Amino acid sequence: MHRSPLVALLAGLALWLQGCSDDEGDTSPGPTTGMTTESPEEECKGPLEPMLPGIMPGSERPKIILGQDIDWPPYAYLGVPPESDFDVAGIGHDIAHGLKEVCDIDVVTPEIRWGDCWDNGAIDHGLAAGKVHGCMTYTHTWGARTRFLDFSKPILQHNKPAGLLVKLENGVPKFDGNHNLNGLKVVDVVGWAPTADTLALVENKCTKARFSGFTIVQPTATGPNANQNALETLMNGDADAMWVYADQAKNYQCTNDGTMTPNWDCTMWAGFGTTFAYIQTGLYGHAQAGTTLAMSKRGSGLGEILNPCLDKFLATKSYYDICKKHGVPEQCFPNSHFPSNETAVKITPHYATDELTTTCADGYCPCPA
Repeated sequence: MHRSPLVALLAGLALWLQGCSDDEGDTSPGPTTGMTTESPEEECKGPLEPMLPGIMPGSERPKIILGQDIDWPPYAYLGVPPESDFDVAGIGHDIAHGLKEVCDIDVVTPEIRWGDCWDNGAIDHGLAAGKVHGCMTYTHTWGARTRFLDFSKPILQHNKPAGLLVKLENGVPKFDGNHNLNGLKVVDVVGWAPTADTLALVENKCTKARFSGFTIVQPTATGPNANQNALETLMNGDADAMWVYADQAKNYQCTNDGTMTPNWDCTMWAGFGTTFAYIQTGLYGHAQAGTTLAMSKRGSGLGEILNPCLDKFLATKSYYDICKKHGVPEQCFPNSHFPSNETAVKITPHYATDELTTTCADGYCPCPA
């Protein structure tokens, strides 16, 4: 028989309360005062974490369920041997499990679709209904997300600038970085940051004015990968530009070493610098903070459990080792274990367009002379 998540949650709560009543001393009224005889030491403690339907709560320590998808290396991907026996993997996964080094906490990291967490400008059914406590490696953006969600402290610096991709024709963009997008169609990567509503908040790095007069459109492709759908929409001519992370095209370059299991079209993304390129990069106005460990329902209280653990873990050598393993020490918060030469690196997507010394052939077009 199918039960709604609410019914299942209430049933679990009832069992927990029954267990408290049965196991935590005599709660019957006293013989003369009508007060219970339960001692303070025997009082039943409340749940140690937000309760989820169908999940046995932690009894001795919080048990936190943090979900991720598997199509965003190095932040979230499918691990392959020898790293992992096809379990979820990535920076978020490793830091989440690393918290057990500094806190008395249990962490479970199931696979979940990004679309179960955030989709079409709103919290989606998976996170809203309690499939997981939180979704990992989301950027803490301005705009719609703040109306629906809470975020843990970031695990990486404010490291995820946005950018605008356009098609190249004979190595030249269809329009350059001076364009304010007026009258153009911009395709959104549905469910991902930078969210569609934040394009209006960022500054054109060539003209120093905000973009305006554009229309945000949904992808016309309908595959399982949102970034792939958006790029297909751009390349098919159904959009003029693509609003996306400034390093996404770089991160989607496929390797042949067996360490990656892409669910996107490697051949299409290999056109970076040949058939498409960024005309704007280094756009930070869409976000309040960098990549976070957990995004949760507003009012969940999850950050109250995770943030003290994050404060401790980000000071450890294990945190440095994770950053080094995934090749992003320059994106991490340096602590005493970071060599100084690994914290001052600034990569191309982090530069504003008017600071670039690259060419469109590199995938990053500078401002017009």
